[in-house]
Amino acid sequence: MDSLIPFTTSGSLVDCVDRKMLVVLRDGRKLQGVLRSYDQFANLVLEDTVERIYHQDVFAETWLGLFLIRGENVVLLGEIDLDKEDEVPLRQVDWSVLEPYHKQETASKKRREDVKSQVLYEEKGFSKEGGEGDGY
Repeated sequence: MDSLIPFTTSGSLVDCVDRKMLVVLRDGRKLQGVLRSYDQFANLVLEDTVERIYHQDVFAETWLGLFLIRGENVVLLGEIDLDKEDEVPLRQVDWSVLEPYHKQETASKKRREDVKSQVLYEEKGFSKEGGEGDGY
């Protein structure tokens, strides 16, 4: 009977080891690399890691190398289909060209989130992230 229950723990990552993965983090960063190891907390070790930023129809990458990711920071983890990876209609540009646009976009998103957080705090009684009442 237990075999009918879906396997949703970090053990389900065993098939992903030694495969190229995309990891989206809580802070919005998008990392690509080869998954080399993980543990019961879904902490991940990526090898040959790059961080990608996107703006409209272009992207840029910066090399990070070996990267350890704490499991609680992972929002999404997915395998990259190597056969379809080159078919994506995006053009690669240098990191220094795209970084100012990315920083501006990130700052704008943070301002919107801060306003939203303030409204929720003042009008609905929600606690702010990292503030009083946000602990476990």
